[in-house]
Amino acid sequence: MIELKTILIVEDNPQDVELTIEALSEHNLANNVVAVGDGVEAMEYLRYKGKYADRLKENPAVILLDIKMPK
Repeated sequence: MIELKTILIVEDNPQDVELTIEALSEHNLANNVVAVGDGVEAMEYLRYKGKYADRLKENPAVILLDIKMPK
């Protein structure tokens, strides 16, 4: 069985996160999705810092990044 990697969504608007997850679901994407609210939190996720220190040691398959957001 193929192990599916995580998709990381970096978006400060919760409604946009919801729409993105809905669009992915409509295409039967089964990957785990992690959403973070700003660039600082994204870097913590990618560097295994803070609340992400214990996450699985792997990089996301893809990062969906909002380019206009705080931090």
